[in-house]
Amino acid sequence: MSVHYTLNLRVFWPLVTGLCTALVCLYHVLRGSGGARAEPPDGADGGFPLLKVGVLLLLGYVLLRCRHAVRQRFLPGAPRLGGHSALSPRHLREPSLGILLESYYEHEVRLSPHVLGHSKAHVSRIVGELVRAGRARGSPGPIPGGPLALAFRGDFIQVGSAYEQHKIRRPDSFDVLVPLRLPPLVALEPRSLGSEPALSPALHGSFVCALKAPPGASGGPWLRDCKPFADGFCVEVRGRRHLSATLVLRWFQSHLQRSLATVRYSLEGRCRVTLTPGGAEQPPTLHILPCRTDYGCCRLSMAVRLIPAVHLGDGVFLVAPPAPPSPSGSPAELPGGLRADALWSVNTARQEQKLLGWLQDRAPPGACYLKCLQLLKALRDLGARGLDPMAATQWGRILSSYVLKTALLAALLREGAAERAWDEEHLLRRLEELVQFLRDCLLRRQTLFHCVLGPGGAAAEVGPLPKALREAAAVDLLAPFDWQARELAAARLLSTWRRLPQLLRAYGGPRYLARCHPPRSQRTQGFPKDEP
Repeated sequence: MSVHYTLNLRVFWPLVTGLCTALVCLYHVLRGSGGARAEPPDGADGGFPLLKVGVLLLLGYVLLRCRHAVRQRFLPGAPRLGGHSALSPRHLREPSLGILLESYYEHEVRLSPHVLGHSKAHVSRIVGELVRAGRARGSPGPIPGGPLALAFRGDFIQVGSAYEQHKIRRPDSFDVLVPLRLPPLVALEPRSLGSEPALSPALHGSFVCALKAPPGASGGPWLRDCKPFADGFCVEVRGRRHLSATLVLRWFQSHLQRSLATVRYSLEGRCRVTLTPGGAEQPPTLHILPCRTDYGCCRLSMAVRLIPAVHLGDGVFLVAPPAPPSPSGSPAELPGGLRADALWSVNTARQEQKLLGWLQDRAPPGACYLKCLQLLKALRDLGARGLDPMAATQWGRILSSYVLKTALLAALLREGAAERAWDEEHLLRRLEELVQFLRDCLLRRQTLFHCVLGPGGAAAEVGPLPKALREAAAVDLLAPFDWQARELAAARLLSTWRRLPQLLRAYGGPRYLARCHPPRSQRTQGFPKDEP
């Protein structure tokens, strides 16, 4: 994605004014220290008057304001999107919309590449030291060392939007996979639950992993030798031992605490590091706080979610499943003898990164699809304004960042990223098409399938996949949500798009681009929903 910088005039002009004032004052102080010899004849002022400097700065500021007013009044606007489509905002043809959207992107959405680069490098150093210390310590769990101990593999994998170039807002949160090394006597037999009709749709993307004897091992002696590991990290499901995500996560948090105690002293000069446990079902979070003696240019407080991962092969990992999207999808009671603590979720971040890289290689220079995804996330955040906490949480889960990224990948795979239609000049049109595609997925198509899992995934573009993933049933990311929630989300999405100019004027960019503001009631209470 091409990166360019713009001048922040809200900071530039006060800085120039203060600097010029300081220089003039310094000149007068130095001139006055010269005594009577510095006095000009007849009381005339031999220096450059401070009043003239102030007048020149004020004149420059007024000219700049006039320049932006002229641009706002006469600059050609964005092309008409889809004629008189129901999705077109009411003021889409106003000349100021393109300027408002670009200003909102530059000031509220886009991250500084410099700050983001420093943040990622800092996270990489801290997590690297922690993982190396955890590998050197060995296992503190129910099997303290030996051939049946669970341990860190020694590396880590950075995943998420920060490493795929579509993160928005602040660079203060990151996701890192920490692969685990299973004992040599332990082999896994993963199985997808997507083909079980009695299971809740929220769990169709889940997996269970039964233990099996590795090639060449006999059943009876292997079961006897593997019993310590099975007792410490497995649960009984349908008469077989299955690896438990809850037990592995509990061991992982304990091992991280011990490893952090080892490296905390060596990190005191650079930062302060604390670890917040995620409970029995969520991974822990590493908080990195800047040290008072750290005078670096990017001093940010960062939260790093450390996710234990079990490698299945070909860059695919099993991780602890996320929290259920709704109370109806809670895995407290599972049919068929399944247990909630034996469920795993599949992580295909490496395949998705490869897919984005493959699309980027085929795309023309200056393609705007990543920028379009960033603006789609910002549009979702604008739509959450004015909602009560419960409704805002439901809205964020239905239109999660992963759902939005999947929608973009589906559009790119369907239409192709090499087309000139993704040039920067067509940004608004592509954004409208993505909004329409999401609305259709919520209301008409009623499905949005995972881009990698299942027979319809993009396996040909991302390379080989484990057999369990190739044979898994297609996973609909919107299946966990009932029809009423999806209908409300579609109406809210359509209303947010229609009111895009008003929302950008109210919440986006510098105020010198906003010619008018919405009423105070819209700013504090949100906006009414339109019918789809």
